[in-house]
Amino acid sequence: MDNSAAARRLDVGGMVRVARERVVARLREAEVVAAALSAGRNVLLEGPPGTGKTTLLRSLADGAGVPLVLVEGNAELTPARLVGHHDASRVLTEDYRAENFVPGPLTRAMTDGALLYVEEFNRVPEETMNVLLGVLSEREMHVPRYGRVTARPTFRLVAAMNPFDAVGTARVTPALYDRSCRVAMGYQDEDAELAVVAAATGGPVDLVAQAVRTVRITRDHPELRIGASVRGAIDTVLIARELATVRGDAASPADPVDDTAGLDAALAALTGKVTLADGTARPVEDVVADIWHRAGLELQSAGEEPGKA
Repeated sequence: MDNSAAARRLDVGGMVRVARERVVARLREAEVVAAALSAGRNVLLEGPPGTGKTTLLRSLADGAGVPLVLVEGNAELTPARLVGHHDASRVLTEDYRAENFVPGPLTRAMTDGALLYVEEFNRVPEETMNVLLGVLSEREMHVPRYGRVTARPTFRLVAAMNPFDAVGTARVTPALYDRSCRVAMGYQDEDAELAVVAAATGGPVDLVAQAVRTVRITRDHPELRIGASVRGAIDTVLIARELATVRGDAASPADPVDDTAGLDAALAALTGKVTLADGTARPVEDVVADIWHRAGLELQSAGEEPGKA
């Protein structure tokens, strides 16, 4: 197998081109991540949920022409689930053979030369992290009763983590940072989030503007410890449109939506996505309702056109 630097390079131009077409306002991050991957480096993406990490990685993988293997990081991601296992029923009749080994996502990514994308990496058990660190160092691993697995030249690890959520997470070791390049992905600006929500929902511009402003307020609200991502705005718009149709207030998706439907949609979409700060006495429904009305008043008082933040 050719493991030269030339063989390990990825099409950085193709990656950036596809990312520019699919991802809103992420050109800098796309260029940096694409350059790191093309240079043969592994990448650690740090940022809160809903900032486009998965969308960016899918775009880069498509642009490079390599597969993307997605793994959800959690406490149940044991080494066996990551690497693979022998089919127990076949072992009983055939004993341990290479033919009855069921490859896990790490093995598939290594043999296919894929990007292995591990979400919520800081929720992965330490013993599983150690397996990954060994692969990053040697680009191969030994699987008992199966043999040696060697990574193809284009194999890379991309790990993502939310640095603001410490519940149920483990500390990422310096060894991982030493073997990867870190790229921070914060929330996009308001114009970018408006474009994302409008493209995802096709909703009325005034509703999109109020939903986006609402989720942005949740991120800095004194009564909330964790705010909502742009997914909260998308859900709010989609639910509000359906509510308006159910209630007979709108004939088409582009019609204006009554504020009552908007509020009801925001309560359904956001109360489960935000977390109250310690010491907050009010119910989360009251906090979200106040934020929804505040967002509407801000847009009105600013004299902005609907949807123009």
